[in-house]
Amino acid sequence: MTTVRIPAGWPATEEQARAVQDELRGRVILDEPGPPVGEGRVTGVDVAYDDERDVVVAAAVVLDAATLDVVAESTAVGRVPFPYVPGLLAFREVPAVLAALDGLPCAPGLVVCDGYGLAHPRRFGLASHLGVLTGLPTIGVAKNPFTFAYEEPGTARGSSAPLLAGEEEVGRALRTRTGVKPVFVSVGHRVGADAACAHTLHLARAFRLPETTRRADALCRRALKETAA
Repeated sequence: MTTVRIPAGWPATEEQARAVQDELRGRVILDEPGPPVGEGRVTGVDVAYDDERDVVVAAAVVLDAATLDVVAESTAVGRVPFPYVPGLLAFREVPAVLAALDGLPCAPGLVVCDGYGLAHPRRFGLASHLGVLTGLPTIGVAKNPFTFAYEEPGTARGSSAPLLAGEEEVGRALRTRTGVKPVFVSVGHRVGADAACAHTLHLARAFRLPETTRRADALCRRALKETAA
């Protein structure tokens, strides 16, 4: 397990964090299709917290995109580097996630975050933040729609509906299992919306959540227990 080192100059206040978001947001690339679905590697990242000890653990799990078999895993642990502020959660998570990615023995390929990209009040969620800092193609797949509106997609697997901020489409509600609550997909960096949904469906073969998220969630929770022990 890697020990997280907080980057020099990491924001300490809400004002500083929002200024960083404003600066980096302009670097997001939205007009690339992203890697082909089911080819190469795809990596899930997730974090878990122990608030009593002020500890955050991040996990990165690399899967073979075709078979969804695990290729590599990495975890990182450190102190929580930023207070809890809605809309600024990336500043709590990015250093640990970057350390977990750095600990991988292979290139991660597409990175799938348990969270948001463009579907964010400031249009710059974790997936976008991580993509800009690493240059990797990223998408966000969230369990809930945050503050955005949507109409229920059709009941069949693969049905989708726009996730809307007013009239702006910031993501999609995507049905990954017939008759089961949708997930909420948004582009992060260097991947289009259609491709983001296609990757999510490919990764969610047997469950509502993509296998990347399931694997990374299990690994970071297990690693957090080990740090307590």
